[in-house]
Amino acid sequence: MNVIQQLEKEQQKEKVPALRAGDTVKVHAKVVEGTRERIQVFEGIVLRVTGGGLRQNFTVRRVTHGVGVERTFLIHSPRIDKIEVLRHGDVRQARLYYLRGKVGKEARVRERRQLARTGAAEAESPENGDEEASEE
Repeated sequence: MNVIQQLEKEQQKEKVPALRAGDTVKVHAKVVEGTRERIQVFEGIVLRVTGGGLRQNFTVRRVTHGVGVERTFLIHSPRIDKIEVLRHGDVRQARLYYLRGKVGKEARVRERRQLARTGAAEAESPENGDEEASEE
């Protein structure tokens, strides 16, 4: 490992959520106003995730008061306090620029369905088979 890779590894955050285009996220960003610093929450849909390693960034879009606002954040930036993933979107494209032309219900993104493996395992458990035998 050379010096540059070692420096980048030191500056990366340990816990970073897996982000994909279409996810709805809350980004807690640190904002400096004069001498004081506060945390500002920016909630919206991830339009794209680009780059890799320390340079990985993502663009978030939200519509407030009829005006679309997009912000690009560096994932490993010290200015980001935390990233919360609220929903995982089900989209087929890596770049959701088509959402810029959509308004209202047209701009919605379907939620990605999770496979319920634990529920299927419980249905096949032998306990259910014993209950059926005891009823007979």
